[in-house]
Amino acid sequence: MDRLRTHFPEREFFMRSQGQVRFIKISAKLQMAAAGIVAALLLAWVVTMATVAISQLLSTRDRVALLDREAKVTTAESRVAEYRNDLKAVAADLDRRQDFIQKMVESEMGALPGDVQAGETVSDSRGEAGRTVDKVSAALPEAAGLARIEARQLAFVEQLTRLADRRSGRAAQAIRSLGLNPEQMIAQLDDRTAQGGPLLHLATSANGAIDPRFQRMGMSLARMNLLERGLAGIPQVEPADMDYVSSGFGYRADPFTGEGAFHAGLDFKGPIGAPVHAAAKGTVSFVGQKQGYGNCLEIDHGNGLLTRYAHLSAFHARVGQPVKAGDFVAQIGSSGRSTGPHLHFEVRINDRPVNPRPFLEAAPHVLEEARTGQPGGRR
Repeated sequence: MDRLRTHFPEREFFMRSQGQVRFIKISAKLQMAAAGIVAALLLAWVVTMATVAISQLLSTRDRVALLDREAKVTTAESRVAEYRNDLKAVAADLDRRQDFIQKMVESEMGALPGDVQAGETVSDSRGEAGRTVDKVSAALPEAAGLARIEARQLAFVEQLTRLADRRSGRAAQAIRSLGLNPEQMIAQLDDRTAQGGPLLHLATSANGAIDPRFQRMGMSLARMNLLERGLAGIPQVEPADMDYVSSGFGYRADPFTGEGAFHAGLDFKGPIGAPVHAAAKGTVSFVGQKQGYGNCLEIDHGNGLLTRYAHLSAFHARVGQPVKAGDFVAQIGSSGRSTGPHLHFEVRINDRPVNPRPFLEAAPHVLEEARTGQPGGRR
């Protein structure tokens, strides 16, 4: 209060009128009351102007929202009008979209089969679909185009399922020819212990039912994907030059003791620093030293398959790094129990060593045949 009084000190004014002098005294309280009235009027004016501005802003926003809704309604109505007035144009539009989808799929997976082979369990609804188109055309001629597109879509789904089944069959046969079990490989790859997400049914109809043809297609594509992923992890690239294999897989005379001993891999002779390549797609699972192996690198290819590269002089990959078949991962050396520079290479299945030679010699041809469907990988 005292601070306010310093701003509003008591003031005196004098006035002279007709030879008389009058004194007018304005107290501090009166000055503060007048200032308060002026401030209140100013605040009221500011609030009023702000209210008007906000009201105008909300009104503008409401008009924009209304125009947007009207535009959406107009768009929806125009689309409905298109469907009512020109079903042929709508059917042609959907047909072009189906063309695009089919071309995209074929560019990734190859041409869809038009034939039906003996023993295949995929449905063939072409005859039924043709009869349905005829019935719809007779009962509702303007919807005939849509019925034809539905028939084409179902044929596409069945062809895609047939292609997936054939590729799965080739992949499974390739895996068996290399001494592996495709069903066991699928079981190991199909790990559902860390999966989740919203439930989205495949191609449900308006009543919520799942078309069995779409369901079958999904299962066939999933099986194909698992088997082909398994194929990609099979050793198929020479980790070093096969022309310089200095010691094979199996029993031999130990190079240090001369006694009979089991050799769990292949030895590739080469100069120190020569490149070492990943034999297949996988993930580097170990980089370091192992007793007897010296500097050692291991790649996990899934399905219990692992490749080991030993006696190295340098590493060019780290643990956890994904690698592709043929990637440069290390260099030949003579570390560990070694009589000279070479690469010791092992293939292990569920930690059991197997002969790498059949994989390296047969796998490239077998895998190419599985991919192309042509013997020996001929296109």
